[in-house]
Amino acid sequence: MTETSGRKLVVEVCNAKNLMPKDGQGTASAYAIVDFDGQRRRTKTKSRDLNPQWDERLEFIVHDTETMASEVLEINLYNDKKTGKRSTFLGKVKISGGTFVKSGSEVLVYYPLEKRSVFSQIKGELGVKVYYIDEDPPAADAAAAEQKTEAAAPAAEEKPLENSAKEEEKKEDKAEEKKEDEKPAAKESKEEEKPKPAEPDQAKPEEAPAEPAPVPPPPEVDQPIAHTEKPKQQQQKEKQGEIQKRPDLGVNDIELRSLSSDRSRSTYDLVDRMPFLYVRVLKAKLTKPGPGTSVYAKLVIGTHSIKTRNETDKDWDQVFAFDKEGLNSTSLEVSVWSEEKKEDNQCTESCLGTVSFDLQEVPKRVPPDSPLAPQWYTLESENSPGNDVMVAVWIGTQADEAFQEAWQSDSGGLIPETRSKVYLSPKLWYLRLTVIQTQDLQIASGTEPKVRRNPELYVKAQLGAQVFKTGKTSVGPSSSSSANPTWNDDLIFVAAEPFEPFLLVTVEDVSHSQTVGQAKIHVSSIERRTDDRTEAKSRWFNLVGDENRPYAGRIHVRVCLEGGYHVIDEAAHVTSDVRAAAKQLVKAPIGMLEVGIRGATNLLPVKTKDGTRGTTDAYVVTKYGPKWVRTRTILDRFNPRWNEQYTWDVYDPCTVLTIGVFDNGRYQHDESGKPNKDVRIGKIRIRLSTLDTNRVYMNSYSLVTILPSGAKKMGEIEIAVRFSCSSWLSLMQAYASPILPRMHYVKPFGPAQQDILRHMAMRIVTARLARSEPPLGQEVVQFMLDSDNHVWSMRRSKANWFRVVGCLSRVATVARWLDGIRTWVHPPTTILVHVLLLAIVLCPHLVLPTVFMYAFLVLISRFRNRRRVPQNMDLRISYVDGVSLDELDEEFDGFPSTRSAEQVRIRYDRLRALAGRAQTLMGDLAAQGERLEALFNWRDPRATGIFVVFCLMASMVFYVVPFKGFALGAGFYYLRHPRFRGDMPSAPANFFRRLPSFADQIM
Repeated sequence: MTETSGRKLVVEVCNAKNLMPKDGQGTASAYAIVDFDGQRRRTKTKSRDLNPQWDERLEFIVHDTETMASEVLEINLYNDKKTGKRSTFLGKVKISGGTFVKSGSEVLVYYPLEKRSVFSQIKGELGVKVYYIDEDPPAADAAAAEQKTEAAAPAAEEKPLENSAKEEEKKEDKAEEKKEDEKPAAKESKEEEKPKPAEPDQAKPEEAPAEPAPVPPPPEVDQPIAHTEKPKQQQQKEKQGEIQKRPDLGVNDIELRSLSSDRSRSTYDLVDRMPFLYVRVLKAKLTKPGPGTSVYAKLVIGTHSIKTRNETDKDWDQVFAFDKEGLNSTSLEVSVWSEEKKEDNQCTESCLGTVSFDLQEVPKRVPPDSPLAPQWYTLESENSPGNDVMVAVWIGTQADEAFQEAWQSDSGGLIPETRSKVYLSPKLWYLRLTVIQTQDLQIASGTEPKVRRNPELYVKAQLGAQVFKTGKTSVGPSSSSSANPTWNDDLIFVAAEPFEPFLLVTVEDVSHSQTVGQAKIHVSSIERRTDDRTEAKSRWFNLVGDENRPYAGRIHVRVCLEGGYHVIDEAAHVTSDVRAAAKQLVKAPIGMLEVGIRGATNLLPVKTKDGTRGTTDAYVVTKYGPKWVRTRTILDRFNPRWNEQYTWDVYDPCTVLTIGVFDNGRYQHDESGKPNKDVRIGKIRIRLSTLDTNRVYMNSYSLVTILPSGAKKMGEIEIAVRFSCSSWLSLMQAYASPILPRMHYVKPFGPAQQDILRHMAMRIVTARLARSEPPLGQEVVQFMLDSDNHVWSMRRSKANWFRVVGCLSRVATVARWLDGIRTWVHPPTTILVHVLLLAIVLCPHLVLPTVFMYAFLVLISRFRNRRRVPQNMDLRISYVDGVSLDELDEEFDGFPSTRSAEQVRIRYDRLRALAGRAQTLMGDLAAQGERLEALFNWRDPRATGIFVVFCLMASMVFYVVPFKGFALGAGFYYLRHPRFRGDMPSAPANFFRRLPSFADQIM
């Protein structure tokens, strides 16, 4: 088979942990069989070891780099039958090709062993490194050709040997099965049998040929590998000419695959098709071109007059797209002009001819139709006959492949800031630096080297603009010039690919304000890990002082890039991505999100044009996961129609899609030459878990922005959303899995540290997107990420307070209902509750079934009244109308405040009054718990004594009275008629309220 790829997949089978004993003696002799793309490799057998260590490297040939992401690497563990009764299945691991990384980014990942059937008894995990290496394709092809010729003869000789070996193994297996006792698990044990693998593979696994002869798979393997399937696919691709080389996608190939699917879709089924008139002007053929004469083409249609580039070789190859609804003419005129410069730097233009097209006769083209072939048209001219121009004219839609690079009439032509773009957030990692200790520090320096000092040392680490410090440690007085302080502090940074070149570690003496020494750590050489099972190796670095001290000691640190965390760069309530940083831990997507940005209506003007009238140049930014989408800018329209459709891969259904509308100001510049900022028009959010799968939601949402003058409706946006999922089981499993990766629960960060790291990640994402071309403005990114949600806002505080009140109101409603029953407001209901109390006490086994059946009926009855439209941000819940203008102005005030001292004093007094009420409420809640604690700590001896006597009497009573009798008596006493009640509080309530709290001890 001729190889078409120079890529090799390397699988390092490192070790396994906590395997299930399967040899009948409490141990297991495990070996691994690795299958990939019709190729099979085998490791050595580790005898009688439940935690085997192989450390073997197996190589596979990748036949097609384009389909590598869709391949599956399968590793099966077996117990060697030479050391036990039979070859027993120990577990398997399946790794998707989309998680393979390039050489240099590999890390040790522990995969839990999966069962082959429901009845398999499997446990443990397997540690594997998987990566690929790109080699020189010509060399690889030559090696494959040589290997094919050399392996042709041995393969023919080995085939009968393999068949005979297989028959002998079957006879041995049947003989062993007859000797075994008949048990119910015999069927499973027979399925888990494994034939003896080829002896050369067992002896020298690393020296296996790149493409060995096919080995027949054992009968108990779930999916036998078809060795001829891949060659047939490749032969078909070779016949069709579809095998092409493509560059390496790197670490972001998962996002890029989703990105490439945006424009490859042949149908835009969520949006309307917008007709565009396409004109492609390629080149001209002139009879008498003058020397040094530049030629350009001019297109005139209605009020539109567009010129191509001035070229001396008469080759333009430009495409123009005119919005057909905005055309006010029925004919298109294409003319060719020559421009000649004279000696006095004056230019003379002359028309070389014109050709006209009737728009009613222009053909229509809809992808996947092939592009329209351009034709030569003779230019009509009296002065210059015989000139031709090559033009193609057709009517298409926004789905045409020429649309993205064409001059667009509705988005300002070829202005980069108005074109649709797709952005990717930088890939973020947590960098953990553990400062252990220093040795041989040269602390004494300067003019007094013999003076004894007590220095206070700390370590400062800097990565880019991030600076963190360890705690201070004091070094006792010593006559020597060295000290060995110890910290053992962790410093966490946010690192973005491509990484900063160096991590700078500095040891400083705070007591004498001097730098002891510093060391530089190459970030590219830092070890990566995916979990806490493998500890990063500690390293020693020499500290460099000033010019007079080239050696100032050394520092002992442990540094690693944490790939097991998800770097949080957005607020927790609007998160759109929860995947781990390490590619090896990313699972396959469970579905696809498709968003059709259709248009907006009734937008309000946000700026003035020519100082005479208001205008809006609107565009839409959509963010989900690391992928940002920006539509083209529709200039000077209050009802723009974008009709652009995009797709995203979905890895978790409980995520949020964020869509924001902005007015484009960056394509214009102010007097100083700086681009204007974009103005926010509104924002909506859609949670994917509220959407039904495989259903199109096409709705209009209000765009509301909050200004210092109050909330203002800026218009409406029409969005079409579809969340498609092919596997219902994987969707249900997502609800039972943890939200964040494992490391967030095994080794979590504190709340304060999480907040600091999140804002660091936000700043990195904002800076990277602002450096794109065209840039995505800082004001846009911060608005989409809600970077200001931590700032104090009276409106948000009131909104959260009423959210709490809304939740507690349900409890208050139940309490009022119970009080109505207790006071016999509706006697029939109270009587029914008495009957229900009798049923609960006498038949307690029916309580839980009745409760769950009642909940089932209530939920089913409410199914018809569920919301059919995805929810958007609510003005009532946001409490926009319940705050004053000064409170809104306070929300938009910067930090520190820019308002006058008198206004700040008024706001401070208002905040003090609000905090006073909250302070009282927290004190009352704390007092209740302290009173209960005081009852058991003898803080009030008489009250605790009364409670002790009560407990003794209650224990004697309950030894005699059955619990059912007590429950009935307590229930009937609670539901007694009001005529048997008193108006004063009960004795237990009075007793509890008299217990002491710590409120009297607060100064």
